Amino acid sequence: MTKPYYACDISQTLEAEIGTGGLTGSAFDAALKQAEGAAKRLKQKHAAGELMLTQLPSERDDLADVKVFAAALTKDTTDLVILGIGGSSLGAQALAQLKGWGLPGYQSADNRPTVHLPENLDPLTFERLLASCDLRTTRFLIVSKSGGTAEPLTQMLAAMTAIEQAGSGEHLAHHFFALTSPGDSNPLRQVANNHGLPTLDHADVGGRFSVLSNTGLLPAELLGIDGLRLRLGAASTLDATLSDEKSPVVLCAATTVGLLAQRGVSLSALTSYDDRLQRFGLWFRQLWGESLGKEGKGLTPLAGVGPVDQHSQLQLYLAGPNDKLHTIITRDVKGEGPLPVSDFAAGPLRAYAGTTMGDLLDAEQRATLATLAKNGRPVRHLNVATLNEESMGALLMHFMLETILVADMLGVDPFDQPAVEEGKILARDYLADSGGSAT
Repeated sequence: MTKPYYACDISQTLEAEIGTGGLTGSAFDAALKQAEGAAKRLKQKHAAGELMLTQLPSERDDLADVKVFAAALTKDTTDLVILGIGGSSLGAQALAQLKGWGLPGYQSADNRPTVHLPENLDPLTFERLLASCDLRTTRFLIVSKSGGTAEPLTQMLAAMTAIEQAGSGEHLAHHFFALTSPGDSNPLRQVANNHGLPTLDHADVGGRFSVLSNTGLLPAELLGIDGLRLRLGAASTLDATLSDEKSPVVLCAATTVGLLAQRGVSLSALTSYDDRLQRFGLWFRQLWGESLGKEGKGLTPLAGVGPVDQHSQLQLYLAGPNDKLHTIITRDVKGEGPLPVSDFAAGPLRAYAGTTMGDLLDAEQRATLATLAKNGRPVRHLNVATLNEESMGALLMHFMLETILVADMLGVDPFDQPAVEEGKILARDYLADSGGSAT
């Protein structure tokens, strides 16, 4: 079994540790038995090759195609705009932040284009983005598994119009690339064929579970992130889940469902103590909510970043309803940052003498864990020594597998989203009515 890239502690979800807010021993044992059954069924599906997600960590052949496609995208390119929404974008954003993308002070490497991920459908924001780019050297990657997702297709049309108005309409194949599924009924594939756009086949895995496929690894490659290392980290979590009845994924699934059943804990609050996990939290929020919220069942996901959310949410978490299971992700930060000049860290600031910013962050993340537990609030602790490709891959796989196990335990299908599809159909009807009235 490969080595773990993160440590997991669920002890402070138990009544023996935190009092009546936690799981009793018998309730935890019952939930653990249920989680072990779900893990066994997952193992059977993996062995039968039924889940593309669990096959991805060992895949290697597609990585070469990703590198070739990325090279074409970045050739003579200053700006690269990736158009997608939901799982086709959030996974890429989570990976991009490993390089600091989207954070203060971020700059792309000298030999790489500036990457933009305009996920939300805001016309003003998109117009400003296009106006800020040199369209002659800007490329667009449209990502949609079905090829029919309205938001990226609408953004693509706006970008094509801008390219046309800039005088390069006859060179669309130089500016636009597609990542989508094969098939004659796929609208994006049809557009790509009609205009000769370079196209890469989307892996056969649903958007919110696709971060380790080419949907996530292509943007990662464009930012200089090693896809192989991501998959090696993911493999470590998968191997542990398939071979160890008390792996972190199994234990966490047991605490989630056990607390829901015994204590009515119906919210799952993820707080990360690393800025580079901000978009990871948003990725988790979609994964958890869209996979589990069905048939009147599910757990509401919350995402935060420490220590910022200590000042905005911790009051509620400590003194409000005890209806949340907290998961805190920390990193070994003690000693990071410069020591303050002694003359400055004197007088009213003498308490900070000899301490770094990392020392304070380390103290705050430990204090949050302890305070939640002291107040009877169930909390799980995931820690990574270093946040890199391996540990990120391990964490991504942890939450995807936990989602699948929890769905099994709740009796829902984690891979569909019927309620969302209803809204999409209605939006298309409204759009058609609007277009009809305008003609």
